[in-house]
Amino acid sequence: MAKAVETYRGVAYPWFCDSMGHLNTQFYAAMFDTASVQFLSVLAPYAELRPKGIGWADVRQLIEYKREVRHGAVLVARTTLKRIGTKSVEFVHALSNVETGVLHATSENICVLFDLEKRVGLPLDDAIRCRAAALLGGGD
Repeated sequence: MAKAVETYRGVAYPWFCDSMGHLNTQFYAAMFDTASVQFLSVLAPYAELRPKGIGWADVRQLIEYKREVRHGAVLVARTTLKRIGTKSVEFVHALSNVETGVLHATSENICVLFDLEKRVGLPLDDAIRCRAAALLGGGD
């Protein structure tokens, strides 16, 4: 079974909520974006990528809203690697309430390793594949 990594922890502040008192979609997106940055840095630390002119390009994101979030909720995102491709990784974030365990939303993502100058996808190197394999195997 794939190992889940905690990638986000925060609070649904009242000013994050819309006129109906629910967490506004822009904040789900921001929380999931933060989770993606954290997760991708586990696979390929940005300190290793930046000097090479490499980054990650988001190519797909599908957010599913499961249960509404009200202000004051303490939230955590845990991310699981779903698949590793030639140039891409696919992963899923699960955003839950810390206190109740209720799953509020999921985000399925595909990101491509990207040459920032040439604007093309790059093959995943052995170091990324090794880190990914550890997550896929759920290694202890």
